[in-house]
Amino acid sequence: MSYFDHNATTPLSPAARAAWLKMADEAWHNPSSLYRAAARARIRLDSAREALAALLGGEPAHYVFTSGATEGAHAVLGRLAATLPADSRLAINPTEHPCVIAAAQRFFGDRILPLPVTADGVVTAAAIETVLADPSVKTGAVVVMAANNETGVIQPWREIARACRAAAGGAGVPFVCDVTQWLGKLPGGGLGEAETGATLIASAHKFGGPKGVGFVKLPADDPGFRLQPGGSQEHDHRGGTEDLPSIAALVAALADAEQQKVFLESDRLRIRDTAERALLAAVPGARIVGAGADRLWNTVSLLLPFGENTRWVTRLDKRDAQVSTGSACATGKTGPSHVLTALGLSPDEARRSLRISSGWETTESDWQALAAALAEVAAELRQP
Repeated sequence: MSYFDHNATTPLSPAARAAWLKMADEAWHNPSSLYRAAARARIRLDSAREALAALLGGEPAHYVFTSGATEGAHAVLGRLAATLPADSRLAINPTEHPCVIAAAQRFFGDRILPLPVTADGVVTAAAIETVLADPSVKTGAVVVMAANNETGVIQPWREIARACRAAAGGAGVPFVCDVTQWLGKLPGGGLGEAETGATLIASAHKFGGPKGVGFVKLPADDPGFRLQPGGSQEHDHRGGTEDLPSIAALVAALADAEQQKVFLESDRLRIRDTAERALLAAVPGARIVGAGADRLWNTVSLLLPFGENTRWVTRLDKRDAQVSTGSACATGKTGPSHVLTALGLSPDEARRSLRISSGWETTESDWQALAAALAEVAAELRQP
């Protein structure tokens, strides 16, 4: 079976599985308890936090473990809404993940300012600088993801971070970056450094970790930041007993990707580019969304010339090829993809798109089999 939906979720990596089982066997105690076994669990929790900081940069105390990016986005944007001036606006990339869009709508409502994007979906640093330089806009914070979950388009997050740090006469403007799709695919070193000045959110299950765990990286100490009330866990940022096995698995999955996989990007880009030519040949008239931009090596947003995308998905599934219509978190919602409509595609075009996302273990043969399956489905759907 060819699995091409890694941007929705990934299989648990062997490193993550081993770390989860080891921690579940050896450190299942409550890290907040006072006896020695609990203290050993606390030491392992602290070690996991330190290891994550070593991988991405920044202070370990600024990393807060969460249930995932959805919780993180709501906590971060809720904190901004509570602390920014009441008339300030949230400048946001319109192609953000649905969890970020939903959090922005919840906390900022009509104070959302959609940022302009290029035809490929890129928010340029120049566009950020223009918005931040306009005093009438009253931009209080900027939200731009590192890489898009539907198209794979990579955003210039480093340049955006610099623009945000230099804004307001050097006082800076908060910058929130969803790094979920970046991690495990591209090098993460430096994302969390203080010089970046970004608040990061992420989910582990997108890069080989388990579901139900993620993190927020704060740019600085913020005693008032709190994801949920309860106990004083996570340096008083999030109540609730920490899921140490899942946290250890998150760190193990990311470390495995950083140490064993991300340096293979050039080879995977070659495989993807070859595969794209085969996909386009299999379905004449199809095109790649975001083809003019830098994209993740694993992601292809394929705009088909005919046929509802759900029909393609079900027929491909019968041929043991698993793809998606877009963000898994948007599945079941009515209307076309907000990402594709932000890029100027019509609702009809957006309903003819497939998201194809491979993994490190995906082979060239898997891509060839997918192209062959697409050709079969195209012939089937063309029939009256």
